Amino acid sequence: MNYPNGLKKTHQACITTHKNRGMSLESDLNISNEYYREIDKAYIYKKPTPIQITKVDYPSRDKATIKEGFFTTPSTTDYNGLYKGYYIDFEAKETKSTTSFALTNIHPHQIEHLKNIDRHQGIAFLIVRFTTLNETYLYPAKQFVEYIETTDRKSIPIDIFKEQAYLIKDSYCPRIDYLKIVDKLIGGK
Repeated sequence: MNYPNGLKKTHQACITTHKNRGMSLESDLNISNEYYREIDKAYIYKKPTPIQITKVDYPSRDKATIKEGFFTTPSTTDYNGLYKGYYIDFEAKETKSTTSFALTNIHPHQIEHLKNIDRHQGIAFLIVRFTTLNETYLYPAKQFVEYIETTDRKSIPIDIFKEQAYLIKDSYCPRIDYLKIVDKLIGGK
């Protein structure tokens, strides 16, 4: 938005400082999702990891430190929320490999979860960043599940991503504009 004095409004989620350049995929997604919320485009959040805390060092209220805990249940996927009336659910992963994405990076219960979301008409997908190549892909759950159910491979070659997934171009704000691709998945509704 341009103001009469020539100043432009900057969204807080778009401010880049020295400390947050070249961040991880998760950080970039969190900033993108914050931007989507700021402009009232979508409400997508990082899911908290279900942890049971069993031991806390509590010298004072402002200095409490968790010393021990355990995962209560296997977590499903990283992100979920709403966009244009659709339920969105996805997992985000990074790999340093330049040739493939190892399937050991995603757990069977997460695959089953994505499959179930897709089966119930939600929008489910993986976002995979090949960090060395500086390429980020959105891989729809339907194609992802079909691929892993029809192959004995222990990884997904980069060529499969190039054929079946969508390359997400880097941008300034939002950093990872994956909703452009979600629009294609839902038919531009």
